[in-house]
Amino acid sequence: MAAITLLRSASLPGLSDALARDAQHVCSSFLPNNNNNKEKKRRWILCSLKYACLGVDPAPGEIARTSPVYSSLTVTPAGEAVISSEQKVYDVVLKQAALLKRHLRPQPHTIPIIPKDLDLPRNGLKQAYHRCGEICEEYAKTFYLGTMLMTEDRRRAIWAIYVWCRRTDELVDGPNASHITPSALDRWEKRLDDLFTGRPYDMLDAALSDTISKFPIDIQPFRDMIEGMRSDLRKTRYKNFDELYMYCYYVAGTVGLMSVPVMGIAPESKATTESVYSAALALGIANQLTNILRDVGEDARRGRIYLPQDELAEAGLSDEDIFNGVVTNKWRSFMKRQIKRARMFFEEAERGVTELSQASRWPVWASLLLYRQILDEIEANDYNNFTKRAYVGKAKKLLALPVAYGRSLLMPYSLRNSQK
Repeated sequence: MAAITLLRSASLPGLSDALARDAQHVCSSFLPNNNNNKEKKRRWILCSLKYACLGVDPAPGEIARTSPVYSSLTVTPAGEAVISSEQKVYDVVLKQAALLKRHLRPQPHTIPIIPKDLDLPRNGLKQAYHRCGEICEEYAKTFYLGTMLMTEDRRRAIWAIYVWCRRTDELVDGPNASHITPSALDRWEKRLDDLFTGRPYDMLDAALSDTISKFPIDIQPFRDMIEGMRSDLRKTRYKNFDELYMYCYYVAGTVGLMSVPVMGIAPESKATTESVYSAALALGIANQLTNILRDVGEDARRGRIYLPQDELAEAGLSDEDIFNGVVTNKWRSFMKRQIKRARMFFEEAERGVTELSQASRWPVWASLLLYRQILDEIEANDYNNFTKRAYVGKAKKLLALPVAYGRSLLMPYSLRNSQK
């Protein structure tokens, strides 16, 4: 799931800074079946608030029933129909799910792939994972605590993914972001290609390269995240939610797609692989929308507005209103609509969390509950996200941990419904 929260504008002192040398800039281092029980049970496909309910796997002799995807097409001002961002992203979801299903399918005649020698000193890989854990603990304490319930292989893999995402995010939002150019991101992507072929550049790359050799992780979400960084270099406005949705996928939804193969799906789950990936995507989108709503004032001071321009206009608001930073009734109404949308994505994500392997659920639940509370804090601040930063206090964070743990023990949502 998209349990990794990318915290912007925080440096990682002490991390290796190979990209900076390469770029010659200083870069931060671092529907249930109620027929008789003899009939073959069908696998659930969870309903998505964005994509509609995709239906259930057909019983023998039946034709598969699916609902159309919401917003699969958008219409340009010229009247031309184009594929929406949601459909483009869902195509990636289908690809990731297919990859995981192939990995889980018995393949007795295949030759195992032996990962290439990572050319590390003795105990180097162990040290690399340890360093990834230290970084995760320092910058995502609650999430790190939750990972301690996971198996060692999964825990270390999630740390490695977290660190790569953080390093990538810092390229455009770290203390030396002003020195980063599109060509530097091109080199970072080339480095990613090398990492995926077993040729890591440094010890932190080596941890992720080793993780990739152990889990069915695809390179596409990683490349898409880099594309999100490119977007931050060239784009400061988003015409509509379709554009903003794609951006949220790039910089956060991708994390969920990276993480599902590592966290695993509960063996007793009746949900389809696609629906679990869709829920992971929804959590990433929800987290990023929450980031955006929390940081309106901070982003405005940097000349950035990550809000749908058409919806601002509909609410009678303009860029100037954002830069002036005055809370008005128009702003409150606008924010209520944005918060409602973010909560819809969180609601969609909740069902998917229950389908993960039980040992992997706690950190995801903790992330979901804590991040969703930021929306509550924005409301408590009377929607003043211009000069007040909404945050969840330490006491509330501590109270959320046992709640998250309790929810992690619940049976999968798909299983609960199949027993009704």
